[in-house]
Amino acid sequence: MENTTVIKVQNLTKVYHLYKKPQDRLKEALHPLRKSYHHDFYALQDVSFEVKKGETVGIIGKNGAGKSTLLKIITGVLTPSAGHAEVHGKVASLLELGAGFNPEMTGLENIYLNGTLMGFSKEEMAPKIETILAFANISEFIDQPVKMYSSGMFARLAFSVAINVDADILIVDEALSVGDMLFQAKCIAKMTSLMEQGTTILFVSHDIHAVRALCNHGVYLEGGKVKFVGNAGDAVDMYIKDDQQASNEQLKSMQVDMHKINKEKMIDFSKEKVPVVVALEPSIQEKEGMVRYGDKGAEILDYGIFDAHFNRTNQLVSKQDYYIQMSIRFHEDLPTFVATTTLFSLDGEQLLAWINTQDDVEFPPVSKGDVVVVTNKVNFPLKQDIYKLGTSVEYPTIPLLQHRFLDMIKGIDVVDVKFESPSKPFHSTFYTKGEYIVDKISTKGQKQ
Repeated sequence: MENTTVIKVQNLTKVYHLYKKPQDRLKEALHPLRKSYHHDFYALQDVSFEVKKGETVGIIGKNGAGKSTLLKIITGVLTPSAGHAEVHGKVASLLELGAGFNPEMTGLENIYLNGTLMGFSKEEMAPKIETILAFANISEFIDQPVKMYSSGMFARLAFSVAINVDADILIVDEALSVGDMLFQAKCIAKMTSLMEQGTTILFVSHDIHAVRALCNHGVYLEGGKVKFVGNAGDAVDMYIKDDQQASNEQLKSMQVDMHKINKEKMIDFSKEKVPVVVALEPSIQEKEGMVRYGDKGAEILDYGIFDAHFNRTNQLVSKQDYYIQMSIRFHEDLPTFVATTTLFSLDGEQLLAWINTQDDVEFPPVSKGDVVVVTNKVNFPLKQDIYKLGTSVEYPTIPLLQHRFLDMIKGIDVVDVKFESPSKPFHSTFYTKGEYIVDKISTKGQKQ
């Protein structure tokens, strides 16, 4: 892959003048002393980053962070207030589905029109028509005005034109949710193919799992400013952390509806002699790839996976039982709490989660200063591979729906899962066991 910069954004700023009343704009324009009647809103402020040839870059951030404004400046739809964006190569962009389509023109005429807007001649577009129509699956309607199209047909045509013109750079803004499930799968497959061919892709989406899976670099915008540029997974982790912390602030004032806590499912602190093998003081070391956040209502002191003899291990055998144990110190009084362990693939996809409330178990109240040890016997019915673990202690503001994160640690450990017998592997991600019945039916339709 060539290490060539194809998009260079430098000190990009976009300012809008906001007026309280429409007439204030005229008053400001005519005022002899140029009195200001507006206040400035910075949609983008001093944004800088580069995109190399062949990279797939995900741009993430909350609504209003400046993502769409950034793409419109890069594609030339908007003019920046300061700074500049350099783009080298032919660009196919999908900012708003159907932008640039003329509703009175036919689908075929709009394909050529969009090709012209992207810088392609009619002769260059002609060989692409068959591929575009096959991808959009609207061949029988191609000679009808697009104003007669359903919203799904319109979206499929717009996406098909953008993704099938063999541009050097593809810029996509929230467009992978168009059409039905089959069409979405085609879009993902096509984008993956373009990535393999070395097409540079700039991808905006609220689907952080798609960003993590498809992108190798990420740009995280917050309030019009760049908060992070780097690995896509790291960008997603930072975005999730910030989002959860903001959610925690909103949830802090809410109380658990005690009527929703099933007292019959609430267990007492154990009288059983379960070996306590985790430390009862802070013992978790920072490591590469670990992300920790929460509102400090509690602190996970130590965490581990243990075999049948309570020896700590991260070398696991699929389908065998193990113990997960964690020690927690609470910094506030709580009527109940939730302890979780989550298992992820190395690319960040959540695969399994052990949550006490999911198993119809409610934990008892705790007081500020309490140290509690939670032990959970679990099974790892997983395909042979390496996995990441996360753990958390939470406050169920709305049980199983909305939780405050008191302490959350992603990437606390890595486990290596092996098969018990190399001669008995299984090829799905998880081991499943079914009960099978086979009936033989005669050629005359009678059961034998």
